Amino acid sequence: MSKKIRTEAVDELFEAVLSLKDKEECYKFFEDVCTVNELLSLSQRFEVAKMLTEKKTYMDIAEKTGASTATISRVNRSLIYGNDGYEMVFTRLNK
Repeated sequence: MSKKIRTEAVDELFEAVLSLKDKEECYKFFEDVCTVNELLSLSQRFEVAKMLTEKKTYMDIAEKTGASTATISRVNRSLIYGNDGYEMVFTRLNK
C-alpha cells in the first residue's frame, strides 16, 4: 500500500468502516460519506474486478457495467500488480 494513504485520517475512516454491523448500516454511512457518483464508481470498479477474475472480455465488461476501457484497464492492473485486496475479498465472499 502506498505510504501516501497511510495517514491517521485514513486509519480512522477504516476503523469507522470496520465498526459497521450490516448492509443497512453500510448504506447509511456510505450515503453520508460519498456522493452518489463516488459510490457508484466504487461499485462499478468492484463489478469490473469480479468480471475480470471470471475471465470476461473487456467488451462484455464495458457493455454490462458501462465502464470505460480505461477503467477496466486500471482495475486489471490492480488485479495483476496490486496488493491482492480484490482477491482477498472475493475469496472471503465465495466461502
